[in-house]
Amino acid sequence: MALALAASLCAAGTASAQARPGAREFTIGRLKYGGGGDWYEDRTSLVNLLRALRARTQLPVGGEQEAVVEPGAAALFQYPFVFACGHGNMKFTPTEVANLRRYLISGGFLWVDDDFGIEPSFRREMRKLFPDDPLVELPFSHPIFHGLYEFPGGLPKIHEHDGGPAKAFGIVHDGRLVVFFSYDCDLGDGLEDEDVHHDPPEKREAALRMAMNIVHYVLTR
Repeated sequence: MALALAASLCAAGTASAQARPGAREFTIGRLKYGGGGDWYEDRTSLVNLLRALRARTQLPVGGEQEAVVEPGAAALFQYPFVFACGHGNMKFTPTEVANLRRYLISGGFLWVDDDFGIEPSFRREMRKLFPDDPLVELPFSHPIFHGLYEFPGGLPKIHEHDGGPAKAFGIVHDGRLVVFFSYDCDLGDGLEDEDVHHDPPEKREAALRMAMNIVHYVLTR
């Protein structure tokens, strides 16, 4: 599916394009994880990202609504790209660990955005998923920062919070990036409607461009 969709993903700045005949429609799955964390956070983020992908690329976006999917569900395999965020605890059951791992090693991709609080439990659960593949910091030279848009300094800093630099981490399995973790950055908040966090236009645009880079990377690799 990712290869078929990649053929429709073109350079940013083009006019809105109709989905190609026969092309499979793209949407993003939001991961409804257990453990008590607010998996539903950043309610307007994916809507705005999908809207931008439809307007700025030729990707056949199926609509402007995310699809909620659980980590243990068979439906997970319908989505080449799954997003998760939150402030609190993330926890997977053994069945969910097995299903999510199978999804990821079969070509799926998980982007987790730290809303400041999810990091400890996220790292714990990733060790269950990939005990032999550590979460590593990605260098600024990584292709994910040089796709549709250039980010020579890595992730843009959207919200200050702890004040540290924004960092990107990933899990690489068999030579392929399968998990991307945006930390101390808050891209998801930057993607929200303007009246949610009142971020300035340049911050919201930076978040949007970086998120589009992530989608571009996934669908062209």
